[in-house]
Amino acid sequence: MVNVSPAAASKINELLSEENKAGSGLRVFVQGGGCSGFQYGLMIEENGGVGDQVFESNGVKLFIDPVSISYLKGAEVDFVDTVTGGGFTIKNPNATSTCGCGSSFNV
Repeated sequence: MVNVSPAAASKINELLSEENKAGSGLRVFVQGGGCSGFQYGLMIEENGGVGDQVFESNGVKLFIDPVSISYLKGAEVDFVDTVTGGGFTIKNPNATSTCGCGSSFNV
């Protein structure tokens, strides 16, 4: 299972409302790349794809493909807002290392 923090849920729902996509959710995926081997991806998803696992956490639907789920079990999508800017982060207990900027990881 993948969780969404309350802060991320609030921001995701705000973005869905701005895009007039109420009822849609968030696709969370892993792809090759980045300086540590894998990187995360997030995008608005209206309908799941074949084989997707669908979770709901803090009122947000998450769509995760079968390959990505093996890398994301137990992860949490969070939103951090600081003086220098904000953004989504993924706290992943499966990552054995991350790059300096935190946008890619290795297992």
